[in-house]
This record gives sequence, C-alpha cells and structure tokens, in this order.
Amino acid sequence: MSVRVPITLACWDYDRTQALADGRIRPEGVDLTYLRLPVEETFFRMARYQEFDAAEMSLSSYVLSLFGAAPFVAIPVFPSRAFRHNGIYVRADNAMHELAQLRGKVVGVPEYQVTAAVWQRGILAEFHDVPVESVRYRTGGLHQPGRVEKIELRLPGGVEVEPIPADRTLTEMLLAGEIDALYSPRTPPSMLDGDRSLRRLLAAPRLAEEAYFAETGIFPIMHVIVLRREIYDQHRWLARSLFQAFTAAKHEVQAQLAETAATRYMLPWLYDAVEHTRRVMGADFWPYGLRANEKTLSTFLRYSYEQGLAERLLTPAELFAPESLETHRV
Repeated sequence: MSVRVPITLACWDYDRTQALADGRIRPEGVDLTYLRLPVEETFFRMARYQEFDAAEMSLSSYVLSLFGAAPFVAIPVFPSRAFRHNGIYVRADNAMHELAQLRGKVVGVPEYQVTAAVWQRGILAEFHDVPVESVRYRTGGLHQPGRVEKIELRLPGGVEVEPIPADRTLTEMLLAGEIDALYSPRTPPSMLDGDRSLRRLLAAPRLAEEAYFAETGIFPIMHVIVLRREIYDQHRWLARSLFQAFTAAKHEVQAQLAETAATRYMLPWLYDAVEHTRRVMGADFWPYGLRANEKTLSTFLRYSYEQGLAERLLTPAELFAPESLETHRV
C-alpha cells in the first residue's frame, strides 16, 4: 500500500477548488485535508502562526514575507482574482464621481498592504493622476473594530498612514463623513443590507474595468497558494503535484460554466455572462501558471516596490517553486 503525505490545506470554498475539497480530484501522493476557512482567517493564521501545510495567501503578504524569513514558497495558482475599480466606496451624497477626484482625500483601507489596495493605488497613480502620496490613508477593520496590519511595514516618507481608533470601523467612519472614501475588497455590510447611504464611486465600474483590461490585458491577481517552506524542502515534488491538482479542478469548472441544459448556478443569465466574458477576455480568462500571468505579476510587483512595500523589484519567477514552472517533454 502506497503511503501518502498528509497535507492540510486552508482555502475558501471556491467553485474552482470544489473538486479538491470533496475529493473528486486528489493531488498525486497526497492525503489532503481541505479546511474551508474565510480568507481573512486563513491569512491571519498562516502569516502569524504558520498553522497549515499549505494555504491560500494574499499576494501582497506573500511578497512581503520574502524579505523576512521567507517561511513560504508559492505555486502559480491564483484562486482569487478581481477587478478593483468597483471596490471604491463613498457616501451617497458625496460629490465625487470620477477616480481622479480622490486626489487629496482621506481614504480608509483595511490594511495598507492588502493586495486589493496595492492594485487600486497603482491603477489610480498610473492611469488617473492620483499619486500614492496624494491620499491620506486610515487603516482598521471594515466590519469589526480592532484590525491591525498583519505584517510590519517600513514605508517611505511622504506617505501618511494612520490607524483608526481601536473601537471604530472604517464603514461607520465613512457613513459619519470622517473619511472621504473606502478602498475595500469587501462590499460594506450596510450596502448588502440594502442601505443606500453608500455607493460605489463609479456609476459604471464594469465599463471601466473592461476598458482597463482592453488597454492592459491585466486581470488582477489577489491570492496565491503557498506551502510552508519546511514542508516544501522535505517533499519538493509537492509543488508540481498540487499545481496539477488545482489546475485539473479549475478545468472541470470551466467546462461546466457553459452548461445550459440545467442551471447549475443560481444566476439566470449566467450563459450570457460567460459568453460576454469570453468575448472580452478570451476562452481561458482565469489562467494559472507563470507564462500567461507574467505581465500581471510584473505589474503588481512594480506597484508593491513603487509604494515602498517590497524592498526591491522582484521578478515573477522569483515568487514560485521552480518545480511548478516547468514540465518534462517526450
């Protein structure tokens, strides 16, 4: 009987990882325990305590970890990607309707280094004349008070970043008019409950996001999959085994998205969304691997460096286990 390496993986409950979670796809040589955890909990527990053998991790947090003890090594699997023009919120009565109007404002972010905010600041600076240092940043919990930066930051002078009071949240400060806008990977809870006191800054963010993709070809990467370096050093073959399994699970879902005989997902016009997305972004609009994502990763790494987060400008290949980047040919 063959012996499998026991691996505990912490990752959210994505459609593109469902086959791994329920065991339909098994990484070769691995006895996988899949923990379905909210992303913030996974990030906190992995970054602070390295509790899991493998985990989903914020791309920004992973990049910053490489300048310390480098306790993790990534594979080019990206379970979370998102355009971020839609994630900028203001009060409904705010006069701002264009991204360039954020210049000079006070903006809340959950943590300065979160991946979504790195993308937002980079895009605003590069395309909308909002230099990073032209905005004053306030950090703290979106829904719950007391959130702090997971990773110690050493930012350059000229960038103002201050935590909000420990008993306040960014959402309530935005509603109270104490900050002008919010850069958030999550929709404010009051909006989800139907409260119209807040709105997205852009009235048509999808059009802005499609225009951005048409100009750049970038679909922003949010999260990667990492292994604890200790586990990777003991079993270097795990990098390719996990990469192949994640890829197989994603391909299974891609094939199901276009199914129209029965509605698999609770979206009545899913067929139209799939067809539209493929027209705009191509057939493989959620690619894994290095080659198809090199420009996206290079752009993020440049933003991280320009914003004073990364200590030097990394190359995309430096992020990943080499075993996950190449394969044999016959």
